[in-house]
Amino acid sequence: MSAVRRILIVGCGPAAVGAAIAARNQDAAAEVVMLSDEHCEPYEKPPLSKAVLTGKATPHDAPIAGPAGVAGKRITIRHGARVSAIDRAAKSVATEAGERLGYDALVLATGSVNRVLPMFPAGQQGIHYLRTHEEALALRAELQRAKSLLVVGGGLIGLEVASSAAELGVKTTVIEIAPRILARVCDEETSALIHARHRQAGVDIRVGTAAAALRRTPDGAFAVETRAGDTIAADLIVVGIGVMPEDRLAKAAGLDVNDGILVDDHCRTSDPAIFAAGDCTRFVGPHGPVRLENWRHAQQHGAVAGRNAAGGNMAYTMLPSYWSEQYDMYIQGMGWPIAQPTKRVRRPIGPNATLLFELDGERIAYVLGINAQREMGPARRLIDQRVPVNADDLADPGKPLNAMLKAKA
Repeated sequence: MSAVRRILIVGCGPAAVGAAIAARNQDAAAEVVMLSDEHCEPYEKPPLSKAVLTGKATPHDAPIAGPAGVAGKRITIRHGARVSAIDRAAKSVATEAGERLGYDALVLATGSVNRVLPMFPAGQQGIHYLRTHEEALALRAELQRAKSLLVVGGGLIGLEVASSAAELGVKTTVIEIAPRILARVCDEETSALIHARHRQAGVDIRVGTAAAALRRTPDGAFAVETRAGDTIAADLIVVGIGVMPEDRLAKAAGLDVNDGILVDDHCRTSDPAIFAAGDCTRFVGPHGPVRLENWRHAQQHGAVAGRNAAGGNMAYTMLPSYWSEQYDMYIQGMGWPIAQPTKRVRRPIGPNATLLFELDGERIAYVLGINAQREMGPARRLIDQRVPVNADDLADPGKPLNAMLKAKA
């Protein structure tokens, strides 16, 4: 290797871009190279299930690195450079095109892949999974012609697609195998509030059921029989049942993998020259090893990996948070949920707006808000600073959260 540090980053999502920019900031002289399996500037994926589907934006309206792109930050990006193997002994990677590239440090930011139901094969006409801009544009084109849609899965992505389709006037049905929507994300009361808003928009959500059989109708549409004995007709089907970490490259290279690439609090894998970040990893959380699948975590985790790959020594201590947009609801979650909260406290803050706090003793472990953007900043500081709180004060919208911070000071 040359005297100039070469950092290779495999991926093109927020973790990869975060890693590249942080590596550049840490070592201005380093050669930072992103290897992307896509053929375009890295773009934000949250709009794919929302503004892109409704035609309000295109995937490339929001480049992750800003208008000048990653090249504007003196980062080299190689498009269409899918990595096929890692040679740890030689400290190099091979691409499917046969190119071999050496590295001083390697960052794996390979993200995740959709879980696929065999009954709904990816690539079949009229059946969609949503992960890339090509998939979003293909779905948008079909939604413009469709009259009915079936969404399989009542998680965040499925419900965002459902709300976008309803906004376009498409008759939409959602089936969810769990007893309620968003079972992994929120409490029963908040789930019920979101369910009611979908019902108000005309979306038919059926919980506690799953698809049992699929057939084509003579007009080319679909008929899906559910385990409840119903038959749902739809022109299109979107499957959103979660994702799996894209850890196959790491596993083939002999890195420690367990439903995600295992990394320490500095994003280092079992090979000290290889780092990993984002959806593809399982990292050290306050309650044990954990995986997170959201934009903010990916970007911040990537930044730690990139900084350390370039010679830094930074631990990942960020507070997790996510958001989702559905109709006129801006849904935000923040913190580390615990299995058995000491208490749940609801704080009404206005029409169509609410906050839910989950307490661990006298401290907030997790907060979930609907249209509560102004409250989330002080809520974050209460969590970060581990401020003891009074449950009655949290429930009272007349008691400002900022005052609780000042009382602690």
